[in-house]
Amino acid sequence: MAEENTDLAGMIEDEDEGSDDPNLQLELNAFRAQWMSELKPSSGASGLSARLLLAKGLKRTQDIAREEKATELFLRAVQEEQNGAVYEAIKFYRMAVQLVPDIEFKINYSRPADADRVGGNYVEDNNVDEIEDLLTYFEQQLNVESSFPKICTPELDLTQMHISALPREIMMYIFRWVVSSDLDMRALEQLSLVCRGFYICARDPEIWHLACLRVWGRNCTKLVPFKSWREMFLRRPRVRYDGVYISKTSYIRQGEESLDGFYRAWHHVEYYRYLRFFPSGQVVMLTTPEDPLAVVPRLRSKNIRMDSVMLGHFRLSQETDNQTKVFAVVCKKKEEKATEFQRNRFCRRNPAPEAEHSFHVGLRLSSGGRQMFSKLEWIHHSCHIHYKLTGETVITAFDVDSKYTPFFFARVKSYTAFSEQPL
Repeated sequence: MAEENTDLAGMIEDEDEGSDDPNLQLELNAFRAQWMSELKPSSGASGLSARLLLAKGLKRTQDIAREEKATELFLRAVQEEQNGAVYEAIKFYRMAVQLVPDIEFKINYSRPADADRVGGNYVEDNNVDEIEDLLTYFEQQLNVESSFPKICTPELDLTQMHISALPREIMMYIFRWVVSSDLDMRALEQLSLVCRGFYICARDPEIWHLACLRVWGRNCTKLVPFKSWREMFLRRPRVRYDGVYISKTSYIRQGEESLDGFYRAWHHVEYYRYLRFFPSGQVVMLTTPEDPLAVVPRLRSKNIRMDSVMLGHFRLSQETDNQTKVFAVVCKKKEEKATEFQRNRFCRRNPAPEAEHSFHVGLRLSSGGRQMFSKLEWIHHSCHIHYKLTGETVITAFDVDSKYTPFFFARVKSYTAFSEQPL
């Protein structure tokens, strides 16, 4: 093979000697130099690298073409499955997976397969990240589409009236019912996922301002340092109303010694404390050994028929050390005097002096784990006994030790399943 190439080069040299065209001479010289460089053994490394780069480029082109074909087959399978043609869908799924095994994780579902042919009325992934103010973007889109924009438009032709025919004021009143007096802002966020118009209504500043007023009252007159009322509600520390705070305490207690002196029992004590906050400023506190599965459903409303439950009020306090604290005062439900009179009318003993017992609780609010404002730590607990006859008040402060375990929040869906009043 080397001899044949040498002979061919010699023939080219003989032809060059008889050629008089200078341009042809230059082209032949360049061709000869490239030819000889490829034939030299010393240039094997550079030639090999060039061939490797060429092979890599060819392989990449083939991979891209294979992935595009697999994407087209997979999207067609998805369309066939949505149309109910399961067997056809399985065939296209199999063909797509044979080309690219992990094609399911490489497909951009936000872009239709025929977007380039139809005109491509979609938003590119790169542009989605660049849209900082999605609310302004949606409002501009609605204004561009129609000179009289509606909140939403029906996808199909309907014989009955569509919700888009309602005035905006009625729609906002419906949204206030969704939030309800329980401040179910999670439901409002889920409602914003329906369409662009619902997203705009769910970001209405008036709704979030009313929610902030329900939580902080007179302490939320200024928006600074937050950019919006929604940001204040989501980021400013507050207690949560869509669930219950639960504290579990367990310890080992030594029992009494047996009569023979050879046996002493040990008792495992376990009980729970429950705190349920309401947007009206009321709080329910309960200490019981019962399991949360039995107690949590009974704490849905303030009218709880349990003897050991305590009712009261709470307030939030923003301290100078940038810590949010919760202070609550609770007491047992007052019994009806008529019932007590019926029970004691035949009793001749002197009645016990009337006294009111109230418990003062101080807690520090913090975030635990992935949930915000989900942890309450004990900082104070005391009992106040007020004697009505003498007007004297006796205060007993308890030592906050290891038995005062922190409260952790647990969301309860049934607490916000029904709306009793609008926001």
